[in-house]
Formats: sequence, structure tokens, C-alpha cells
Amino acid sequence: MKNILTIAGSDSSGGAGIQADIKTFAALGTYGMSVITAVTAQNTQGVFQVAAMSREMVKIQLDAVFSDIRVDAVKIGMVVNAEIIGQIASSLVQWGASNIVLDTVMISTSGHTLLEPKAIEVLKSELFPLATMITPNIPEAQVLVGKEITEQAGMEMAAQELYRLGAKSVLVKGGHLPGDAIDVLFDGQNLVTYSSPRINQKNTHGTGCTLSSAIAVHLALGYNLPDAVGHSKAFVTGAIKNGLDIGHGIGPVDQFFGYTRKC
Repeated sequence: MKNILTIAGSDSSGGAGIQADIKTFAALGTYGMSVITAVTAQNTQGVFQVAAMSREMVKIQLDAVFSDIRVDAVKIGMVVNAEIIGQIASSLVQWGASNIVLDTVMISTSGHTLLEPKAIEVLKSELFPLATMITPNIPEAQVLVGKEITEQAGMEMAAQELYRLGAKSVLVKGGHLPGDAIDVLFDGQNLVTYSSPRINQKNTHGTGCTLSSAIAVHLALGYNLPDAVGHSKAFVTGAIKNGLDIGHGIGPVDQFFGYTRKC
């Protein structure tokens, strides 16, 4: 069995963050482990408060996992601030981590800041060079490259610009644009486009976390970059189609859509 580590924030409603990552790992037949960077108070209607872990606590969690268990891939989500980013980078280098997927989480769907603005440059300089892949959505890519993205050509340009910042590959997710759901992958040589019909489903909480976690799993299983993204996009499409109508806001996707429910 492959062992996958998520480094991210905890979502008290269970829809995104650490909880979505662990569900994804389990649904895809791998063993999930977690290093928590922050605790959030949130539900389907929004994020109400964030409490970051100390840099020391993040280090101790990372050391505890890596010193005892083989880590086949790492997914990084919410990193909160520059101090935590620095510790994650230092520890991943120390322990020789591989198959690192960085989901550049910055702002929640409800508009709550999940990454301190002054930490964005540290994210680029410290974590991008360690990442096998980064997975920004359109709003995040716009912040990272400083340009508005309104069409596929802009996504392709952003992917290439972000690649030049050091990541080994970039997947720009186009779910915020109208029309079909188009994602663009750039690996330094080739641009690969993934397209699927837009799903008329409001319960999409945890989509980005689920996709990046699935990519980490497929990299650990030995898939090449284009196939890892393709299998992961198919998985998250199924999870969105079967989104759960939980709470009064945007419900979560269902990572276990492929399993027969017992109740």
C-alpha cells in the first residue's frame, strides 16, 4: 500500500482540507497521514475563524511521520504564513520527500483569506522549486502571475509563466471560467488540455483539495504526469456529480461515490 501525506488545514465541517484529503486517499486505496497547519472553524456557508499551528508544531508533526513511515507522495494545501512555509520546505528537503503536489490555497470560496498576502512570495521561492506539480485555480493563478485570465489562452500563458518560477509542472484549473471545465497542464515542454462538460451541481466544497490529493495518489502509484491528472480529473468529476446535500450552503463532493452506501 502507498502512504500519502497531506500537509494542510483542518475543516471542521469535513468537506475540504485535511478531511477531504484523507477521504480521497482512502477512496483510492492508499493510506493517509496528516500534518495540520491550521484549525479552521467553518461549515458549508463559510469560514469563520482560522488558528495557525506554530512552526515548531508543524516541524514536530513532520518529523514524527517521516522518521517512522515511508512517505510515497505529499499533498500540500493551506500553509497560512511564511513561517510555516519555511518549515515545510526545510523539512521536505531534510527528509528527501518526492511526488509533491502543491495546491496553492489562498482564499476560501466564501472569501476568507487562507494565506497571508505577504507570504505569497515565500510560497513561490520556497515551495515552488520542490513541487512536482502546482495546481492553482483561475483566481490563484491571476494573483501569482499578476494578470487577468479570461480564456484558455490566458491559462496556457499562466501555466508557462508559473513553470518558470521553479515548479516541475503546472496545472491551471479552469472551473471559474464559463463553459466546459477545462484544465491546462504544462510540464516544461508540452501543453495538455483536459476538458469535461460542466456539471450542474452546487455541492462542490472540497473540489480543489480532492483533485490535488488524487494527483498525489496517482503519482505515488507510478503514473506519469498527464495520466495522473487525467485519472484524477475523472475521479473528481465523479465526486462532483455525487455531491452531498449537507448543510445550508455549498455541500461537499463525495469521494466515496464508487462505493455502495450501507444506509
